Amino acid sequence: MPAYLKLIISALVAGTGGAAYYAGIEAREGALLLAAAMIVAIWLFPEAGGEKDPQR
Repeated sequence: MPAYLKLIISALVAGTGGAAYYAGIEAREGALLLAAAMIVAIWLFPEAGGEKDPQR
């Protein structure tokens, strides 16, 4: 996944998590933690590419 897509997705997730925090929902800390975990996962784990056959 290109870095610019990761940046866009991270910004959207951070904005949604921040909006949930400031909106005052009951699980606002959980929403903020989930948003942070999603951002870390986007940058830390590569996307699944499947098995590549070296014979082809």
